[in-house]
Amino acid sequence: MAVDLVIFDCDGVLVDSEPIATRVGTAALRRLGWTIDEAEYAERFVGCSNEYWAEQIGETPPGWHEALIDDFTEAMRAELCAVAGIEAALDRLTVPSCVASNGRHVTIRRSLELTGLAARFTGRVFSAEDVAEGKPAPDLFLHAAATMGAAPATCVVVEDSPFGVKAAMSAGMRCLAFAGGLTPVSRLEGLGATLFDDPAKLPDLISALD
Repeated sequence: MAVDLVIFDCDGVLVDSEPIATRVGTAALRRLGWTIDEAEYAERFVGCSNEYWAEQIGETPPGWHEALIDDFTEAMRAELCAVAGIEAALDRLTVPSCVASNGRHVTIRRSLELTGLAARFTGRVFSAEDVAEGKPAPDLFLHAAATMGAAPATCVVVEDSPFGVKAAMSAGMRCLAFAGGLTPVSRLEGLGATLFDDPAKLPDLISALD
């Protein structure tokens, strides 16, 4: 089946934000009295929608959420970089691409701008804010494909979390799962995706599917 569109997740696939978000998020939950470490935080929350995260956290004291946003923003501005090797992979990509992330538009835009990737996806960024349900529901990927004029069967999703892989599978799309990031390989296996550990391999993997 031809590949007409590559749909990239943002966090953990294009930008190396997940270690930062996990560290900041874990510290914030500990301030709420949670007994949680970064490994547990990553397992529970990496790749989830903002709505899911809020449901799991529940009520918070005044000012807590604002402090979390401030800490997150400061850390991102100081530390965020593109995932190693992804820019070279994008340079070799020969089919149309877009971004579809569970993050909010403002967060996605900031991440892409901070890492110098924004111009590569101008007008082709989709957020869970655009649909009824974020990942693991298929809504976001189906919305991105429809907007880009591609049939689901001709789309390839590049993900790095179980939430995203499940969304791609539910959307009827092929999925390449990056297993070189924060999510353990064991959590990505058996979900239907083809695993890879080096972004440099992406163009060849995509060409092999075409």
